[in-house]
Parts: sequence; C-alpha cells; structure tokens
Amino acid sequence: MASNTISDNGAILRDARTRYARRAQGGAHGAFEAETKDSGKTPRAEVEVSRSSAPAAVAEILGQEAGTEVVVRARRMFADSRLVQLCDTFIPSFVADAAPAVAQLDTGEGGIISRMAEADLAQTEVTEDIDQRPATAEQAEALGVEAGTLLLTITHVGRTSEGKVVEVSVHTLGPGWTLRYGVPLA
Repeated sequence: MASNTISDNGAILRDARTRYARRAQGGAHGAFEAETKDSGKTPRAEVEVSRSSAPAAVAEILGQEAGTEVVVRARRMFADSRLVQLCDTFIPSFVADAAPAVAQLDTGEGGIISRMAEADLAQTEVTEDIDQRPATAEQAEALGVEAGTLLLTITHVGRTSEGKVVEVSVHTLGPGWTLRYGVPLA
C-alpha cells in the first residue's frame, strides 16, 4: 500500500504514487503538509515569495528566455522542528496572472496545484527527475551536512493536458530520504 511517512529515527518515505492526490486531505495546504500530518508530525514551512528570473536550466524547462520574470516560492520545510527539505518553486507569470494566490504566502487548502486547477491550469502530468548534487555552503548549513555532500534533488515539472509547463520545483532533500515510485506494467 502506498504511504508517506516520517519516522522518529529521521527516515522519510516519499511515495509519489499518492502524494499529490492527497494534497488537500484534512485541510492541508499541499502534499508535504498532508503527509507530514499523516506521520503524526507537525508540518511547518518558512516561505518567501518574490518575482525574479529563473536559473537558466529552469527557464529552459519553462520554455522561457533566460531573464524572464517568474514567481519564486522559496521554502524551508520542517517536520516538527527538523528541517527536512529546501524547495524553490518557479511559476511562469501567465500562471500567476490567472491564479494570483500562487504568489501569496498562504496558498490555501490544496496549495498551488489546487489554485492552478481552479484557474483552468490543472496539472495532469508530472515528471520528476532525481539526481544528486553537491550541497552548497548555504544548503549544507541549513540541512546540517558538510558542504559538497551529495544530496538528493528532485526537479518536479507540472504540465497541463495541453503540455504547458505551469510549475518547476527544485526540492533539495536533507539526509534520510527514500523515494518510492510505481509504474503500471499493463
């Protein structure tokens, strides 16, 4: 059975098969909050929202020229008092214009994915690329590892049924994560 858990020993299981469908469960403001509550932990996020240009690699995924302004949601995400991930989300201006709540600190029940759906920009496909990247000095200090330590990074790309990219989120995970994916074979 699919599950998302955060154990007392610091192990975190992130099950991609169920996390997005449950993003509003129990009034949660996104998948992380729902899965953290399910694990008996208290979720907390420190959020900064700004308008800026996306890094070149993200701009390319968004199909934009480098330097094009996007909404940036920079989050530090906690389970109880433990910082478990850093996440920067990049949202194209056309999405923020259609769904202004995505540029607010509090995006409401279901988070930005729900706000996009309300604006007829529902994400119907998600691609997640997983790689390891050396921790920057800032990431290392925040996550309690040494600079240069390889950390799992998830680059999440949300697309509409028309193939429009409406979100790129870059999750940098602290120690202890297991990522679970399931693929139907029939």
